[in-house]
Amino acid sequence: MSQPPSPSDPERAQQPLISQRKSEHIALCASGDVEFRNKGTLLDQVQLVHQAIPERHYDELDLSTPLLGKVLKAPIVISAMTGGTDEAQDINRDLARAAETLGLGFGLGSQRAMLVRPETTRTFQVREFAPTALVLGNLGLVQAQRMSTEEVQILCQTVGADALCVHLATAMELVQPGGDRDFRGGLDTLKRLHQELGIPIVVKETGCGLSREVGLQVRRIGISAVDVSGAGGTSWVGVETHRADGIARAVGEALWDWGVPTAASVSLLADLGLQIIATGGLRTGLDVASALALGARAGGLAAPVLKAWKAGGYDGAVEFLRGVIETVKAVTLLTGCKSSADLVHAPKVIGSTLRAWQQGAR
Repeated sequence: MSQPPSPSDPERAQQPLISQRKSEHIALCASGDVEFRNKGTLLDQVQLVHQAIPERHYDELDLSTPLLGKVLKAPIVISAMTGGTDEAQDINRDLARAAETLGLGFGLGSQRAMLVRPETTRTFQVREFAPTALVLGNLGLVQAQRMSTEEVQILCQTVGADALCVHLATAMELVQPGGDRDFRGGLDTLKRLHQELGIPIVVKETGCGLSREVGLQVRRIGISAVDVSGAGGTSWVGVETHRADGIARAVGEALWDWGVPTAASVSLLADLGLQIIATGGLRTGLDVASALALGARAGGLAAPVLKAWKAGGYDGAVEFLRGVIETVKAVTLLTGCKSSADLVHAPKVIGSTLRAWQQGAR
């Protein structure tokens, strides 16, 4: 099996910090004290209209979802969380196994740890536990800029990734101790990877959402998939604020609620012909169904799955995810739809705040 590339000098300097940061991220996200404070996802502003005579058989409803070259059994992705520590290895293996069992997608956490500490590679290797599942690799745009396409290919091949999420974390980096400051050249890097990598690129935010302008930018360079990772769920600025001090902490407190709400982000990109994964504050099957109704191809959940795993391990995560799947299926029936993909055409009422985003941010 290919080995991850050796760390560059800037990455080598970060080696002692990566595992500590990963462990702190897991603990903070599990605690729940990192949610957006005064901004929600706006998914509650999507009211699907109940159809009392659906004329459908529940068992014949179709939740299958083509996504990034594979077909999911339901429009759900277990979103990127972690990697790089012993606990992260247990989480990744159990949740990848859950994705395989249920026919869902699975996203790895940032593989930057593999670059700075190659011995952590095993914590990201889940193919043994998810041989057929859609597995999404994950690398920061700033890190990708410093790497050759061949080095990124090796990183993806080492974990058997079907696609690579390239995450944008500008706001988070500004607060993170030791975070990046140079964000130039991002589009050129995305274009290069799209043209040369050999697997699909998914442009992914980290809790601040994607604007319509960014959607148009990535479409122009040929990329056809995004993960909005919108505002309203876990605030990654908030996560890093807990770890920061001094001026960085003050900036983090001010920007804790920064970003485009998840529902607004999906709405703003829905007519651009992109495969949209809606993440950022999705907690239930109803949230997933609401995102699909706005134009998402699939919904992704992270924090509630982690909490279910913390409480009950693999079995707890599977039980929670089965509930999410059944809720999506129930909403599909109750809106008179034949498939979850038809939810985008279901009658719905949009609340005033989401409507203002739809009209004002174009």
